[in-house]
Amino acid sequence: MESKHFRTIRSFVKREGRLTAGQQRALDVLWPEFGIDYSTDILDFTQLFDRPAPVVLEIGFGNGDSLFQMAQNYPDRNYIGIEVHRPGVGHLLQLIETHNLKNLKIICHDAVDVIEHQIADNSLDRVQLFFPDPWHKKKHNKRRIVQEKFINLLAKKIKTDGFLHMATDWQDYAEHMLEVLMKNSNFKNTSTENAYVPRPNDRPVTKFEKRGHRLGHGVWDLLFKRI
Repeated sequence: MESKHFRTIRSFVKREGRLTAGQQRALDVLWPEFGIDYSTDILDFTQLFDRPAPVVLEIGFGNGDSLFQMAQNYPDRNYIGIEVHRPGVGHLLQLIETHNLKNLKIICHDAVDVIEHQIADNSLDRVQLFFPDPWHKKKHNKRRIVQEKFINLLAKKIKTDGFLHMATDWQDYAEHMLEVLMKNSNFKNTSTENAYVPRPNDRPVTKFEKRGHRLGHGVWDLLFKRI
């Protein structure tokens, strides 16, 4: 369902791909335990994870490998990942089961709908957006998820002194992200030079990113604090 309050342009194209037998099984069997169905009801994080802890929301986790690593490395944090690509969701569910993670849940739905309707205001300690689709053609720039309205929405959901962490391997998109965030009075750049930051230690380097480094591609991290 399209969100009537926010926008009608999608920031993603749903490429389903082929589910492996293991991924399909994970979706069928593990979803009731580790999945969160989309609804318009506000989530109670303490009840959801059966404990109070800082909540990190990742938008578009892809195949889930880096999100899994973060949840495994920081068991004192609760993680929620949003992804519409079902093979990636199935893959992450398999990792959760294999490693018996208790601090990671998944939502398979459009992120804007989820954030607008299921996430309470001032409830998130951190939001992560890593390597979103850059929509690099100028005529498609309006599809980029990082826009003024979206950042204003995130500002409502992130606690004061919480963080918004973004990363991209497209310089043009990095410049766009920086411009949008620097104009937003709800956030302060943690970079003393009001630019990009070195990759924070808690963000794992993905296989895709390593390949990009070998090919000479850059990666730009942005870390802003909610004020």
